[in-house]
Amino acid sequence: MSLLTKIFGDANQRFLDRLSARVTDINAHDTVVRELSDESLRKKTDEFKKSIEATRESSSAAIRALTDEMRRALADEEKNRLKKQLVSLANEPLDGLLPEAFAVVREAASRSLQQRHFDVQLMGGMVLHDGQVAEMKTGEGKTLTSTLAIYLNALTGRGVHVVTVNDYLARRDAVWMGQIFHFLGLTTGVIVHDSSYLYE
Repeated sequence: MSLLTKIFGDANQRFLDRLSARVTDINAHDTVVRELSDESLRKKTDEFKKSIEATRESSSAAIRALTDEMRRALADEEKNRLKKQLVSLANEPLDGLLPEAFAVVREAASRSLQQRHFDVQLMGGMVLHDGQVAEMKTGEGKTLTSTLAIYLNALTGRGVHVVTVNDYLARRDAVWMGQIFHFLGLTTGVIVHDSSYLYE
């Protein structure tokens, strides 16, 4: 172990520690979410959407200013720095809702599929939401894990696209995991070779 690692700790471990802290936040919502009726759980989607819209309205001027500044920036380093700020500002409403939204998805999965996300799947969902790759072995529940980030990002109303490796998986996952989204008042569709379907 290097001296720097001894002083500052392992970067991967620090990352996992941050994810673990957020898992604790998600689990803190469990008791309240479990006591909600199906209808009240479904209404959470509308509550989240309204919250995102309110936050977006209050930060729209700052987003426009950053966008203009990024267009004027000449150096790539400056553009990248401003782009990170812009992404962070745009994601703020979702990041704030993440613990409760993930708890809602987990409860909806439990009620609609009789499957409950494990803590490691909550971590995987956070990694996906951050736009990173979450590597999971076969059988560790990648498909269920993805529902967390999909739901959270669908709350913006801009739609979410999930790419799968073949038409069979596209259809299967849209129907299978779509039960969670339908339970929470969202629709799903699937595009396969030469056709598309909408599941409501």
